[in-house]
Amino acid sequence: MNYQVRKALQSRKALKVISGLNNFDSQRVALIVQSAQAGGADYVDIAAHDDLVRYVRTLTTLPICVSAVEAQQLFQAVKAGADLIEIGNFDCFYEQGRIFSSDEILELTRETRSLLPETTLSVTVPHILPLDEQVELAQSLVLNGADIIQTEGGTSSQPTHAGILGLIEKAAPTLAAAYAISKAVTVPVLCASGLSEVTVPLAIASGASGVGVGSAINRLNDPIAMVAAVRGLVEALGQAKIARV
Repeated sequence: MNYQVRKALQSRKALKVISGLNNFDSQRVALIVQSAQAGGADYVDIAAHDDLVRYVRTLTTLPICVSAVEAQQLFQAVKAGADLIEIGNFDCFYEQGRIFSSDEILELTRETRSLLPETTLSVTVPHILPLDEQVELAQSLVLNGADIIQTEGGTSSQPTHAGILGLIEKAAPTLAAAYAISKAVTVPVLCASGLSEVTVPLAIASGASGVGVGSAINRLNDPIAMVAAVRGLVEALGQAKIARV
């Protein structure tokens, strides 16, 4: 595992900034990546495209994680210079009606691991599964070579309140998954999807070793605001309590 990522996960304050699995806009990705570095993130997660990886490598010294749902895309991205790989994120597919089964994710994990036996592999567990099935899948993924398990859930939550309460409601599914899965596996759990400054400390208290954040940064258009958002997340993680809820 990349030293910087391993150290951040071991400290249980890792911050991964996600630009989006389907975001191939190099200028937009560049803005997100540069904001991540300036704000103090530990690593970035971009779409698994070899040209995009090469470009981002010229922009940052941060470790680069690439996301895809095809093993060959991940393989090519690693050849182009990616440091870590992520199977997922699945959120962007749900609107298209594309659902990934446990068996499909397990097979993709095995295929990816066979192509890339030494590369750090993170796998997202779909939030559409019942929580007990998420735990079972996470355990199977670890047995098949996953080094990190990532949770999700932001698209399944329907907050009914504004403000802080709404932010907590938004994060509830991924927090629940992080709590349950982190008790069942020995590898680090990265809590992602629907998180904010308010809820990243809750993710750590729920057993996560770090968080993945995308929309809280990507929805902004001003570079200064984006850097400030990253810094706010870093500060929130620094104040997180390690003890479980």
